[in-house]
Amino acid sequence: MKKLDWFILKSYLGPLVMTFFIALFILLMQFLWKYIDDLVGKGLEWFIIAKLLFYASSTFVPYALPLAILLSSLMMFGNMGEHYELVAMKSAGISLRRIMKQLVIVSILISLLGFYFANVVLPTANLKFLSLLYDVRSKKLAFNIKEGVFYNGIDGYVIRVGKKDPDGNTIRDVMIYDHSKHQGNISLTMAEWGKMELTPDKRFLIFRLYNGMNYEERTDLRGSGVTHPFQRTKFNEQYQQFDLSTFQLTRTDEKLFKSNFEMLNISQLSRAVDSIRKETIGQQMDFSKAFMRNYYFLSTIDTIKKDLLTVPKGKPIKSLMATFARKDREWILNSAKNASYAVNENLKANEENFYEKEKLLHKHQIAIHKKYTFSIACFLLFFIGAPLGAIIRKGGLGLPAVISTIFFILFWILSISGEKYAVEGVLTAMQGMWIAPAVLLPIGIFLTYKATVDASLLDVDAWIKIITNLRSFARKKRV
Repeated sequence: MKKLDWFILKSYLGPLVMTFFIALFILLMQFLWKYIDDLVGKGLEWFIIAKLLFYASSTFVPYALPLAILLSSLMMFGNMGEHYELVAMKSAGISLRRIMKQLVIVSILISLLGFYFANVVLPTANLKFLSLLYDVRSKKLAFNIKEGVFYNGIDGYVIRVGKKDPDGNTIRDVMIYDHSKHQGNISLTMAEWGKMELTPDKRFLIFRLYNGMNYEERTDLRGSGVTHPFQRTKFNEQYQQFDLSTFQLTRTDEKLFKSNFEMLNISQLSRAVDSIRKETIGQQMDFSKAFMRNYYFLSTIDTIKKDLLTVPKGKPIKSLMATFARKDREWILNSAKNASYAVNENLKANEENFYEKEKLLHKHQIAIHKKYTFSIACFLLFFIGAPLGAIIRKGGLGLPAVISTIFFILFWILSISGEKYAVEGVLTAMQGMWIAPAVLLPIGIFLTYKATVDASLLDVDAWIKIITNLRSFARKKRV
């Protein structure tokens, strides 16, 4: 490999790594901002938070990598154009195609690596991330008793502490309501002061209470519903233990999440699509048979015709009901009304069920195409950023960041819109997920062509000249 190729690769890979981690950091901050309420105040260990952030950052790679490729290629060629390095290379007989040759190979390798990541690594990352996030969000807030506040975080108990000494363990004016029997406020413990301690494994909280009184309504005695016996017990020292196991982070079995379409690779998604399609067809056939069995009389009616009943000529339909007694007529009308309501509700329920099945099928199909469009996007965005940087000839993080953000937003708006249409069945999964690449491809070809022929695409004077020529042509046509 020549020194020029090494120079180009170093100039590209440096900004690529930097912009990738910047984009990943921004997305990670967005994640923290979104779920900050579910993380704060739960006493999570640092390694749990670190694992959650690591798994979350892995799931953001499909967003960060295309943006990094677009921005880094635009910055690199913009810097080379701004410092007249591209001009020097071209004056030495090196074309833009030759300059881009090594970077095209790198982009192909990154696209292949992106496909491998989306198909193999991303499903595992999604499984780890979403299962851990579910457990963290389900975890209770950390144990924290405040002065003068009734605390009900411990199942079956309500605790109030009047005052806490500076050491954090000595408590005064203690009230403990025992609701473990689920019979209301029938048991109350009051103490002048006490000590609270955690066991070494932090599974139990122990209260050592001093100079207190137990008040209890006895509901376990015969005739207690009439006599309402009441018991009061004084104590000098009493121990009370509370189970804190519910405050620990309990991990859910990851197998419960494995069937989700975000946790599957292409082969697993293909099998899931076939299974859902077969299951849907089977349910539709079963519903059709059951419907015709229960409402067989509807199969003989031609709903296209206006007259559904055959009556004697010249005899109005209303006279048919007149042949029945009044009670029978009411019963017939009520039966028909109830039958039509039951049919309607049955159809609505099954329609909703089949609609959800179709949406689930579309989501699996979309997930398959997403793995391809992600890698293709990495390749296409390079062919937008590189020639655009050579055209604008402006490096740094200013104008390149603005332009790359515009193209990236365009790409994701098209992708998200296509995905929503595909989920609802307006477009097929292929049509919905390949809209963005189909739009970016001609843009990349156009910009690459303009860059190779040294077109002044963003030259203000050139655009003024074109507008002037168009005005002159329009005036000649009027004359």
